[in-house]
Amino acid sequence: MTWGVLLSIIVVSALKILITSMPTPVVKWLLGKFELHSKLAPSTVSITREGRVLQGEEKKQFINEFNKATFLNKYYVHSGNKNYFLSPDSTENPYIIDMKKGKHSVRLVLYFYKNQIDVVKLYKKKVEAYSLLSEHFQGRAKTVKTQ
Repeated sequence: MTWGVLLSIIVVSALKILITSMPTPVVKWLLGKFELHSKLAPSTVSITREGRVLQGEEKKQFINEFNKATFLNKYYVHSGNKNYFLSPDSTENPYIIDMKKGKHSVRLVLYFYKNQIDVVKLYKKKVEAYSLLSEHFQGRAKTVKTQ
């Protein structure tokens, strides 16, 4: 009985020390697994709008502004719904970002409004929606109604 208690205390103490003193790259990797608004890398991303693919400096600037955007809130969407998150207030065609995250493909659909950007993330048969705030992107929504 004493040995069992002593061994359990040692094991729990070792796990506590291991968990609280993980190296920074391991912590970043673990957090990246559960990150909703992940950063984009220009080499793995394809951005299209109305069939036109963004290239060169325009693509780099778009990715840079997307990475700088501030996360506002998450929307809860039923993943079985094929009409995932179509907003009736949007009169523009959305930007579509296709990328690879590990061995899975991820599609982001961006709808621009005067006060926010709605992002729909499709991956692994899941649908997640959230909104962003970006001063640069808000300028793109000149002709769209306020939400």
